[in-house]
Amino acid sequence: MTMKAKRILLAEDEVALRDFISRNLRVRGFEVLEASNGLEAMALWEGENPHLLILDIMMPRMDGLAVCQRVREQSAVPIIVLTALDAESDKVAALDLGADDYLTKPFGVEELLARVRAVLRRTQGEAVSPASGVKRFGDLEIDLAGHIVRLHGGAVRLSPIEFSLLEQLVTHAGKVISHRMLLQRIWGPEYGGEAEYLRVYINRLRQKLESDPSHPRYLLTEPGVGYRFVALGIE
Repeated sequence: MTMKAKRILLAEDEVALRDFISRNLRVRGFEVLEASNGLEAMALWEGENPHLLILDIMMPRMDGLAVCQRVREQSAVPIIVLTALDAESDKVAALDLGADDYLTKPFGVEELLARVRAVLRRTQGEAVSPASGVKRFGDLEIDLAGHIVRLHGGAVRLSPIEFSLLEQLVTHAGKVISHRMLLQRIWGPEYGGEAEYLRVYINRLRQKLESDPSHPRYLLTEPGVGYRFVALGIE
């Protein structure tokens, strides 16, 4: 299936905005499923299997964050959240619940389309893995080709973005990778200033891979610059 044949679920209770977004997506070849509240969105997601969800946060009968959380418990389908809230804490809350991207109203249609293309591009696996093989760092084992991570011999479940972020850091172990470089390599060339995305995902990786996430050994922050992977006990 080509990118333009993708099915998008749009959940937005503001009729004029929903019509505007739908019209612009359809004219570019996307199939659009429309919901005016969270319960409708859940029903469409369960019945129609869309390739991407665009969710407004402030919706009746179940808000977008609740929909995001429920969907993410069962699926890795990409999710873009729309909201009028611009506080960083709101962005982080959406990302913490599993959103892949975040747009603040008002936004331009080209900005939305760029984010849609970027999210779908990532899920189509168009990015080429920078390396292959198995890396071992003490009790941590990372199979880059197989996208498998093991800690103390047990499998660790990572989302596609979490694995891509770890992959970038591991293949450049010992080197600091800037925020902008990580964002553009993982999210796409449209990104560069969304440092809160990285903070959320680095925190997730630390919770899953570090014995003491508050005092990480592998995933280190270089304040104001980026992140660095420390190759402890490398084999």
